[in-house]
Amino acid sequence: QVQLVESGGGLVQAGGSLRLSCAASGFTFSRYGMGWFRQAPGKEREFVAGIHWGGGSTFYADSVKGRFTASRDSAKNTVHLQMNSLKPEDTAVYYCARKRGVYTTGSYRDVDHDYWGQGTQVTVSS
Repeated sequence: QVQLVESGGGLVQAGGSLRLSCAASGFTFSRYGMGWFRQAPGKEREFVAGIHWGGGSTFYADSVKGRFTASRDSAKNTVHLQMNSLKPEDTAVYYCARKRGVYTTGSYRDVDHDYWGQGTQVTVSS
């Protein structure tokens, strides 16, 4: 069965950094693009970052561009989200998700993903 397990969240001061990880299992990881999303209290889930199955292309929301970096380690079936210069508005539960379909590219909307992790909490204090 497909499993996605996020880790690395926690409490950090504004301006600090965190590195999130998403361990994937139950499928051929290297064939799928992966996305990162977040949901703050009272707000809808929003796209944060995406990385193609080949790892050569990444995409970021305007709100995090230049601060966050997505990467993947196919040998370990893991995707990462390096978050630098964190702001209080980055506070949210962060989710990783598998992009729908093998070897696909293109958009990273919610509906473009079929499996989701349980999320990891990121809290940024001012």
